[in-house]
Amino acid sequence: MTEAPTPTPSNTADQTKTQLIHLYENYWAQMERAYATGTTKGTDLEKYAAGLALAKAKKDVASVHNAGQEITGDVKVGDSVVTALDLQQKVPNASLSSCLDISDWIVRKRDTKAKVELPAERLTKFVTHTTLERWPEGWRVVKTEPLEQAC
Repeated sequence: MTEAPTPTPSNTADQTKTQLIHLYENYWAQMERAYATGTTKGTDLEKYAAGLALAKAKKDVASVHNAGQEITGDVKVGDSVVTALDLQQKVPNASLSSCLDISDWIVRKRDTKAKVELPAERLTKFVTHTTLERWPEGWRVVKTEPLEQAC
């Protein structure tokens, strides 16, 4: 009987990095749903975000909804790289950098479906820095910061 090879630390780290990038992509898929419906209810956002990131997501979605708007269209997450990974801390954590592309987003008035004109100079493809932590339920986005840096 052949035993399965024991994963080496680098293999475990690589697997974790892949998992974190996938988790971040899922986080944005849930944010896309929340912005389109005007609520985080009915999404799986709590499977991907916690703490400050979850509170901010709920607040941002509510702000769009309270302004009588909805946001539809695809969010694209690209060039994601785990820039730091510490699995030895009491709360394992990681940092991730990516390019968030919201150029396909359309902001509309919810009641009339009229398109809301946005400033032409606004960044629609920008770098984000994200902090993730491994909570008892699993890895979660705990902070995400858009940078005023095009990608």
